[in-house]
Amino acid sequence: MALRNLLLRAAVLLGAGGGLAVVLALRATPPAAVAAEPVAPQRAPDPPVTEPSPAQAKPVTVKGIIANFRELENPVWKDAANPKNRGYSFREAVPTIRPEFRRLFPHAPKELCIAALGTEKAKVPKPILVRVGGGRATPVTMVVPPGTQLSFKNTDPFAHRLHGVEIATFQAAATMKGATREWTVAAPGAYEVRDELAPSLRFWVIGEPNVAASVYPNLKGEFALSLPAGDYTIQVYFAGKKVGDAKPVKVEATDLDLTKEPIKVAPDPKPAAKDAEKK
Repeated sequence: MALRNLLLRAAVLLGAGGGLAVVLALRATPPAAVAAEPVAPQRAPDPPVTEPSPAQAKPVTVKGIIANFRELENPVWKDAANPKNRGYSFREAVPTIRPEFRRLFPHAPKELCIAALGTEKAKVPKPILVRVGGGRATPVTMVVPPGTQLSFKNTDPFAHRLHGVEIATFQAAATMKGATREWTVAAPGAYEVRDELAPSLRFWVIGEPNVAASVYPNLKGEFALSLPAGDYTIQVYFAGKKVGDAKPVKVEATDLDLTKEPIKVAPDPKPAAKDAEKK
């Protein structure tokens, strides 16, 4: 606008003689810029609402209980009872001991493993520690997906010579006090591990591709599994084998309580045995 006013004043001063120059100058002058209207900022579209996948959903607690586990018999005891094996000799129990504790039964918190088997193959977990000491292993029964590495730690003040029964990749070798030894579950199946220096030390590893989670019950047989939504089969394992019937479970958004229907891992005790325990 300032340039246009200046040129008009020049035209007045120059008169008609300078009109042509003024017109040329006006034609050469670029038009004034038109002020652009303000544009409101565009709002980004809201992300689509999607339901969380089963893997991202919050885990659900599945509570249950196993029954009749005191009727199970560890294979170690069977071998020890055979005179040909020259194993342990069991003396007469002290009369003050309650009858229910005079007969051998498994220590549920480490001998019975409760596994939830899913519909898909499980991821390989981090290495699992197995403590070997006091004539036993902790835990005694494990259910893991193939590819899992087990680390056996000797907690005794003397050496152990662990080896896998008919396992070419797990030959007998000395594991000194405080030392560890690693072995990886190569394929699905049941594996037994023994000790050449302690015949009663035996434990089992089950390679199960679809194991989503596994836990150990308390002394009452109660357990709790943490699982994402999906379809599962709850199976109990003892001494390298399945015990009891498999229990199908559908996990959704809320916790499940299955304690009203105990999972029987062995037949009901005989009436004579029940009467003896009451006395």
